[in-house]
Amino acid sequence: MSAPGPSDPSDPSDSSGADSSAELEALRTRIAALEAEAKAKPPRHRLRSFLAALLIVLGCVLAPLGVIAAWTADEIGDTDRYVATVAPLASDPDIQAAVANRVTGAVMEHIDLTDLLEGVAPDQRPLLAKALGRLGSSLESAVQSFVHDKAEEIVASDAFETVWTDANRAIHTSVVRALTGSGEGAVEIKNDTVTLDLAPVIERVKQRLVESGLTVAEKIPEVHTDFTVLKADDIGKVKTGFRLLQIMGFWLPVLAVLLAAAGVLLSAHRRRSLIAAALGFAVAAVILGIGLTVFRTVYLNALPDTVSQAAAGSLYDAMVRLLRTTIRMVVVLGVVLALAAWLTGPGRSATVVRELWHSGIAATRATADRVGMRTGPVGPFVQRHRGWITWILVAAAVVAYVLWDHPTGWVVLVMALLLLLALAVTEFLAEEEKRPEREPS
Repeated sequence: MSAPGPSDPSDPSDSSGADSSAELEALRTRIAALEAEAKAKPPRHRLRSFLAALLIVLGCVLAPLGVIAAWTADEIGDTDRYVATVAPLASDPDIQAAVANRVTGAVMEHIDLTDLLEGVAPDQRPLLAKALGRLGSSLESAVQSFVHDKAEEIVASDAFETVWTDANRAIHTSVVRALTGSGEGAVEIKNDTVTLDLAPVIERVKQRLVESGLTVAEKIPEVHTDFTVLKADDIGKVKTGFRLLQIMGFWLPVLAVLLAAAGVLLSAHRRRSLIAAALGFAVAAVILGIGLTVFRTVYLNALPDTVSQAAAGSLYDAMVRLLRTTIRMVVVLGVVLALAAWLTGPGRSATVVRELWHSGIAATRATADRVGMRTGPVGPFVQRHRGWITWILVAAAVVAYVLWDHPTGWVVLVMALLLLLALAVTEFLAEEEKRPEREPS
């Protein structure tokens, strides 16, 4: 056996080993560079993620304030909308009972029973007193029962709707003027209390009583009495807050949406951020709704005993009805957006749902083909412009939502279902253009 000679530089095995060593060294260098790059990125990502989260949180915090600001500008600041809101309360049993009691009290304060008896012939006065006595334990209670019955008849009539509407229009106009400081009206602010002079309302009620046969109401003089509309520890702050909410009625909701959108765009994981922002808006709206319910209880419990809680509750519910509608709309919209972002994502569950969607439409198209239904040139056209058609449908849904006057949760849900149906039809129609088969040569 011969001893191994010196290695030959031209030996292929040595060349392969050198190449492997070089590749290994290059791979190590690349790994080191990637590790250094990975170590350098996190600080930037952390700052970016922090700013994105901060913007989204600010948007979610401002969302309830934006809803309240929009409601203030729409409902509280708009007399016509306010009147349209409270007009149905004229037929509310609790409101009618409270108004009848208030009218009865005002009338009885200015009815002189002696004058009432003097208007009757002397020989008929005992009969009148005896007849009235059957209605109560005393003449005063009998007259009060009679006045109350007439008041109930009036508030249950169509005439009361006119009185109620006109009175509320005057009250609202005056309150807005008092809070904004624009002009003078029947409302004035003193000692941190907004009061309303009820003389015009009482005068109209008195006329209705006379027309209904209660002629003794003619002797009721012109009554000036203050009715407390609003009481606060510092009415100046109430006026400032009201003006601020009126000014921000449009811009505050827009600002909340823009902050959340900026946070989503700044985030490194935009889809997750969009889901978080949408659900954050929905949760904020739910919290606002719970707050309204809690405040209703606190508000009613704080009312004096002289105020009908049932009537006050009916009025409160009517006033916040639009606000509750907006809250439900925000909740539905947030859930719909979060669901849409999740379904279009790469998650396993979302992928399975999309596959089931596509499989169902494909099976429907195959069935249509078997029965002879053809899309003709429409199918290839839809397939070529499918992306544009999808974006046009989404844009149309967004424009319809923006232009809709006070959309409700049901409106948002129906729009989402219609958009889903339109996308399904688009995918059903989309069909690859079939090339004619070549005849064998």
